[in-house]
Amino acid sequence: MSEHENTSGNASTGTPRSEIATLAGGCFWGVEEILRAVPGVMDTDVGYTGGWLENPTYDDTHDSKSGHAEAIRVTFDPSVLSYEELLENWFFKLHDPTTLNRQGNDRGTQYRSALFPNSPEQKATAEAVIARVNASGKWKQPVTTSIEPEATWYSAESYHQDYLRKHPGGYSCHFMRE
Repeated sequence: MSEHENTSGNASTGTPRSEIATLAGGCFWGVEEILRAVPGVMDTDVGYTGGWLENPTYDDTHDSKSGHAEAIRVTFDPSVLSYEELLENWFFKLHDPTTLNRQGNDRGTQYRSALFPNSPEQKATAEAVIARVNASGKWKQPVTTSIEPEATWYSAESYHQDYLRKHPGGYSCHFMRE
């Protein structure tokens, strides 16, 4: 079984099932800070995906040097939080999905809004949620969130992991919108 497939929990030990979602919504610090507290989220890892350069560094992601997005891998328990709920109730509310390659003052393709589905089911769900968000009228502009093929994941440097916990009050352009 690949690391991206669902894993079944063990009924006798009560071990929860897990699923992985790979999301890009601008600077990964703010996305991680919000999502780590969501009930059902088991773990977060910030990193880079969706580009052509192997083993990118933070510097490599800027100025379109690598094509990678700053992203987050969220390991979650689908019996508590579905992929659909993660997208609709959290991802599409914690950033502005209508600003192409930008969140707040952060600009560039590394800050794009993108989903990297790990299964055909996740892809179908992502398409349905984007259609609903677009049709909702919540945003004055169309959603620019792309659905991109699953790509190699590169964890970011250790100083980026849990960055806003290590640096309370650090910069983030992410907040929950209604």
